[in-house]
Amino acid sequence: MSSEFCEENIEFWLACEDFKKTKSPQKLTSKAKKIYNDFIEKEAPKEINIDFQTKNMIAQNIQGPTHSCFSAAQKRVYSLMENNSYPRFLESEFYQELCKKTPISRAAQGT
Repeated sequence: MSSEFCEENIEFWLACEDFKKTKSPQKLTSKAKKIYNDFIEKEAPKEINIDFQTKNMIAQNIQGPTHSCFSAAQKRVYSLMENNSYPRFLESEFYQELCKKTPISRAAQGT
């Protein structure tokens, strides 16, 4: 992701996964604001590429955050990664070289 200058996508997706596991309402609110400030608001340090309507919906939803307030954006980002970044990764020289290496056998691992 970093080679394509879009590591914010995976960071956002992971932040959303962590957010959905949050139990405390106070932590939910603080995490929602952090995700919004880091990834959603205009000119955020790690701003993700989502449409204006989704951004507005999130801005309203974080006033009373629920575990699903970032779901639409998370699905969009996942789709971007799945359809753009992942196929390019599979074709990358890095991945191709990784595939050429001999896998470690179970006997060599000591299992």
